Amino acid sequence: MAAIKKYFITGLLIWVPLVITVWVLTAIISTMDQSLRLLPEAVHPHRLFGFDIPGVGTLLTLGVILLTGIVTTNIVGQKLVRFWEGVLARIPVVKSIYYSVKQVSDTLFSGTGEAFRKVLLVRFPHPEAWSVAFLTSTPAQSISDLLDDEHVSVFIPTAPSPVNGFFFFVKKRDTIELDISVDDALKYIVSMGVVPPVPRQPNLLGRAQNQ
Repeated sequence: MAAIKKYFITGLLIWVPLVITVWVLTAIISTMDQSLRLLPEAVHPHRLFGFDIPGVGTLLTLGVILLTGIVTTNIVGQKLVRFWEGVLARIPVVKSIYYSVKQVSDTLFSGTGEAFRKVLLVRFPHPEAWSVAFLTSTPAQSISDLLDDEHVSVFIPTAPSPVNGFFFFVKKRDTIELDISVDDALKYIVSMGVVPPVPRQPNLLGRAQNQ
């Protein structure tokens, strides 16, 4: 009986990651394949070949993103972007949504800045506990002027879903910077501590007052 249980668990360890990986990739590809709807029905794969070809829409989406990047790097493309943003700026609700998302995406995908590039330990949810957090930025001037010490803005993700979490301002000297990558930290969070990052010597930004 113990042997059967051992074999069953071993099989689960093989199949569960594989099935979840295939499921996630299938969901992503299916979503990106929706871009085919932008093309005339006559040029869809099932019209040309008599059957659907998964991934064609994904290639189309990637191609459109790449082409957009190429076009907008020249003067004409930049003028078109400014014109389009000017149109959106005249629509009240759309303006708020668009510029909020744009600021976040510019911060995350730009080559500069520290947003989500440093992994920290912070005191949460109480002074005797530590949580993994990501450095997002420094507080705005209007906020930092009200604080009595140097603070940093951090995002504390929840496990096992790191897309949800909490946003806090914490004292910089009460944080510990970890010398691990964001990818390793995300794996650590998703696995709820089962898959630890490669152990390295942490770089102390500051020591907690309670130590």
